[in-house]
Amino acid sequence: MKLDILVLASHPDDAELCTGGTLAKHIALGYKAGIVDFTRGELGTRGTVEIRAQEAARASEILGLSARENLGFADGFFRNDEVHQREVIRIIRKYQPDIVLANAIYDRHSDHGRAAELAADACFLSGLARVETSLDGAAQKPWRPKAVYHYIQSQFIEPDLIVDISDFWEQKVASYMAYKSQVFDPASKEPETYISSPQFLKLIEARAVEFGNAIGTKYGEGFTVRRYPGVKSLLDLL
Repeated sequence: MKLDILVLASHPDDAELCTGGTLAKHIALGYKAGIVDFTRGELGTRGTVEIRAQEAARASEILGLSARENLGFADGFFRNDEVHQREVIRIIRKYQPDIVLANAIYDRHSDHGRAAELAADACFLSGLARVETSLDGAAQKPWRPKAVYHYIQSQFIEPDLIVDISDFWEQKVASYMAYKSQVFDPASKEPETYISSPQFLKLIEARAVEFGNAIGTKYGEGFTVRRYPGVKSLLDLL
């Protein structure tokens, strides 16, 4: 299955929290999108791997994803090395996305910046014919996405572009609230974590309001770029 947009995320819920609105918007426009999580989030204080998998499946339904996979990398300990790069290259060549959305270039969680580097390197290497990979016993063809954008997570980073998600805010909220074991739940008896506080949910909305305000809309999601996207005409930016 070829995807138009592929999100590469270090943990289940990264994508929903940071780019859920962008995914929902483009899926509504008829594009195919999917998420590949690098880890199962097994080091998380709350919930279990099994619960996170169920929550990810529910979030995928809410967004209308065409595909979702988990690579099973070691949470907290995966590396941007050849072994991991080849696994990500297989995924990129499998889905042949035109656009890849990847973790923030730096953030409070060390996995996020490392996943950003891994995704960016794999996207480049995936286009090299002499990097050989196979899937289900068949050789894969080289594929390089046309663009790689990095979403913004807990730590503020000035965006290079902002997507208007105003009409898809409620769908985005529903997708990340599907991770009931992780986000604020007044009925939960588990230990409080950084993302389980009500303040974290306020941060997510405040960030979306801030980015929306910057482009004259109600809600927005911001992204940064490593390689400048080119346009044929200034009118393409309208």
